[in-house]
Amino acid sequence: MSLMLKLLATTLLLSSLLNATILNKDIENFLKKSFKGNPNIVALKVKVEHRVPVEKLKGWEAFVVSVDATLKAKPKNRNVKQKMIWFSNGEIMTQDFVDMKSGISLKELVSPSFKPEYYKKANLIYGNENAKHKVAIFSDPLCPFCRNYVPEAINYMKKQPNKFAIYYYHFPLPSLHPAAVELVKAAVVAELQGKKDVVLKLYKVNVDAKERDVKKILAAFNSVMKTNIKPSDLNSDAVKKHIVHDLFVADSVMVSGTPTIFFDGKLDKTKRKFREIK
Repeated sequence: MSLMLKLLATTLLLSSLLNATILNKDIENFLKKSFKGNPNIVALKVKVEHRVPVEKLKGWEAFVVSVDATLKAKPKNRNVKQKMIWFSNGEIMTQDFVDMKSGISLKELVSPSFKPEYYKKANLIYGNENAKHKVAIFSDPLCPFCRNYVPEAINYMKKQPNKFAIYYYHFPLPSLHPAAVELVKAAVVAELQGKKDVVLKLYKVNVDAKERDVKKILAAFNSVMKTNIKPSDLNSDAVKKHIVHDLFVADSVMVSGTPTIFFDGKLDKTKRKFREIK
């Protein structure tokens, strides 16, 4: 490549990065002005975390924005963190588009990409980390759909370790399944103890999803796992660290329900892309 072409390519790249930065700042400033009209907000941070091109709308992008606000409350102020999706073409902003034929909100099709650093060794439950395809599963072991889907999907993929690397992230839904919170902690304890096939066995534990008695939850867990995990084991720093990491990744990629599947870094709404691989 000639020196002139190299300089031109560099100039175009810098121009593109500058425009992207300016647009991010425009989005952030617009939202800050909008939110500051709320008298209950005493502190506010707004940041564009991801930009996703909208395939169906030329020139439009979806912006994943994190909002960190401190709200007036008694007896003390309350901190609220939230991720939002906005659409913009650089001149106009809107919160959503709806496909007139399907009735589907385009917001439902937007998801941040799954960053390489989210694939931690501690989350790899089956397969070779250098396998051709990486599959990330977020699940609550007491979610009725997960109870059927997750074991079936894992059993299908684990037979081909050089084709699929399966990464699993605990995502209990405490408002729906309070018992799942303690179950996933117990699962992490069992994994730290070196037990095998913990995740698959987790879906065989039968306990009332509304159960809050830790001893009853652990009795059901230990019966299936052949372990002797005690309530005190659930609160170790190692267990907390693992759960916090899983929830952080879930928040970063905007997981809100279970099961949620990412296939090769992209959200798989069909949850079946792994079956399309020959």
